[in-house]
Amino acid sequence: MSRWLENETKLTGIFAGISAVSLILSLTGALKDVLPADIAWTAIILCGVPILVGAFRGVLFEHDIKADVLVAMALIASVATGEFFAAGEVALIMQIGSLLEDYTSGKAREGIEKLIRLTPQTAHLVRGGAQTDVPVERLSVGDRIRVLAGETIPVDGLIIEGETTIDQSVMTGESIPVDKKAGDRVSSGTVNRFGTFLMEAEKESGDSSLQRMIRLTEEAEENRAPVVTLADKWATWLVVVAFACAVGTWIFTGEFMRAVTVLVVFCPCAFILATPTAVLAGIGNAARYGMIIRSGSSLEKLSRIRRAAFDKTGTLTCGKATVTRTVSFDDALSERDILRIAASAEKLSEHPLGKAIVSAYDGALSEATDFKIDAGRGIRATVEGWSVIAGKAEYMISRGIDLSPAERESESSRAEGATVICLAIDGKLAGLLSLADTLRGDSALTVRNLIGSGVTPMLLTGDNRQAAEAIAKQVGITDVRSDLLPEEKMEIIKGCSGSNEPICMIGDGVNDALAMTAADAGIAMGGIGSDIAIESADAVLVGDDIKRIPYLFRLTKKVMQKVRTNIIAAMIINITAVALSAAGVLTPVTGALWHNCGSVFVVVNAAMLLRYRDDQP
Repeated sequence: MSRWLENETKLTGIFAGISAVSLILSLTGALKDVLPADIAWTAIILCGVPILVGAFRGVLFEHDIKADVLVAMALIASVATGEFFAAGEVALIMQIGSLLEDYTSGKAREGIEKLIRLTPQTAHLVRGGAQTDVPVERLSVGDRIRVLAGETIPVDGLIIEGETTIDQSVMTGESIPVDKKAGDRVSSGTVNRFGTFLMEAEKESGDSSLQRMIRLTEEAEENRAPVVTLADKWATWLVVVAFACAVGTWIFTGEFMRAVTVLVVFCPCAFILATPTAVLAGIGNAARYGMIIRSGSSLEKLSRIRRAAFDKTGTLTCGKATVTRTVSFDDALSERDILRIAASAEKLSEHPLGKAIVSAYDGALSEATDFKIDAGRGIRATVEGWSVIAGKAEYMISRGIDLSPAERESESSRAEGATVICLAIDGKLAGLLSLADTLRGDSALTVRNLIGSGVTPMLLTGDNRQAAEAIAKQVGITDVRSDLLPEEKMEIIKGCSGSNEPICMIGDGVNDALAMTAADAGIAMGGIGSDIAIESADAVLVGDDIKRIPYLFRLTKKVMQKVRTNIIAAMIINITAVALSAAGVLTPVTGALWHNCGSVFVVVNAAMLLRYRDDQP
C-alpha cells in the first residue's frame, strides 16, 4: 500500500499500463454493458488516489499548496460531473509525467551509481612480507596495497613497484587507458587493465577521489537552482488563480462543465516537472564527462559567466617541475653527460628540483659520495671521481664558480619562466639545467575555445612576472596579474564579480579558495586540488581535464535555455487552454489531452539534455 501511495516507480509503471488499457476500453465502450461502472474508474483509483493522498498530506500536514492540489480539484470536479474518462486521463498523464521525471533523474544518477557499484569492498594489504585481504575501510595512509590485473583501485595512492595501464574513463572521461609506472599516482575507482603493481595509500577510503565525487554529486542532486524554487512559488499562486478562473467562468457562463474544464487544463504540471528535470539532466550530463556541478544554484551561476580567471600552477600547468633544457659548457661532456652527473649528485636530495632532475634521466645513475646539502641553496658531492657542485647562481658564486659563460643561456631560460640550476665539476662551470612547470597539453586549446565562446580569460598567479607572462603567451592570455598574494587575488576577483561580466575563478590550491569564494562561480581541479579549494568551488573537474571547461559553460547555458523555454511553453499552453475552456471549445476530456500532452512535451524536451555531447574527444 505504501509503495503505491508513495508513487514507487516500478509499481506506478505497472498501474499506468493497466490504466491506459482501461481508458481505451472506456473510450470505445467495449465493456459498457458488462460492467456495473465505467472501467475508467480503474485509472482514477490506480493513478488518481496517490495524487489525492499527496495533495491532502501537503495541505493538512505540511501546510503547503502545490500542483497536486489543483490536480486533485480537477479530479474531484470531473468525477462529480460524471466525466470519468477525463478524470482517469488527467490522473494517468500526470503519472506518465512523474515516470518521465523519474526516468530522467535515474539517467542523471546513472554514472554515479556506476561509481558506487565500482567501489571495491576489499583490498590486498601487504605488511611484513605477507598479503592479507582486508575491508577497504580499514586501510590507513601509508599502507602498502597490491592491485591485480582487472581490479579496481581501492584508494588514492602512489605506485612504488611495477608498471601497468590504468583505465581512468569512469573518473575522467578519457577513452584511452594511461600507462603508469613507479612514482605515478593512481586514483580510487579507476581500473587496473593488466599487470600487478604495489602502491602506497595516500588517503583513506572515505577521502578518496571516488568517494569525493559521489558526495559532491549527491549534494548536487539535493540542491536546486533558485529558478526551480521560484517555479514552486509560482505554482502555489497558480492554484489560487486557477480556482478563481474556474469560479469566474461558472459565474459568467452559468455552465459548471466549463469551470471543471478550466480546472483540468490549469494544472501547472509542465511548469513544475520540466524545470527540475532540466537541472538534473544537466548535472548528469556534466558528470558523464568528469565534471561535478555542486548544485542547481551553481549551475545557474556558471551559465552567466563571461570572464574566466585562471591560476597558473596546477591549473594551466601540470604543477610539477621538469627539466626543459640541458646545456654543456665542457667540450668533453655531452648534454646527456651533464644530466647524468647532475642526477647522480642529486640522487640523495629531498628537494623538489633535485627530484625533478633525477626523474629526467632515464638511465643508470652513478654512485655519489661525500654528499652534503646546503639547505635552500645547493648540494655538493663526489661523482665518478669528480667534485660536483649544483645549485642556483647565488650559491655557485659563493663557492667561487665563474658563471660568465652561462649568462646568455641563463637569461634566456629565465625569460621563459624557468629556474636555472648550474653544475660545476672540479671548480669549473660545466653546464646548466633549466627546470620549469610544463604547460598542460590542452591549456592553449581551452583558452582558444573560451575566447571563441565569448568568455574572456585572465591569469592570476603568485608566481613571478617572467614565469607568468611566459605561460600566458603560450596559451594566448593577454590580461596577466603576477606576484599576487591570496588576498590580492581575492580583491581583484571582488572588483570583477557582480558586474555585467560575471567572473569565474579556476584553480587548485589553498591560495585559490578565497578567490573562488569571492567570484560569481568557482571551478576546482579535483585530481590535484586541495580540499579547501574543492569545497569552495561550484564545479569540480574530477580528472583535472581543463579542456572540458568551455563545454561546461556551454552546457550550463543550454540547461538554463531549456528551463526558460519550458516555462514559457507551459505558460502558453495553460493560458491558451484556459481561454478555450472558458469559451466552451474544450471539454474536460479534450482539455486534459491538450494540457497533459504539453506536459509530456516539456519533460521530453528537458530529457534531451542527456544526449547533448562535447565535441572534444
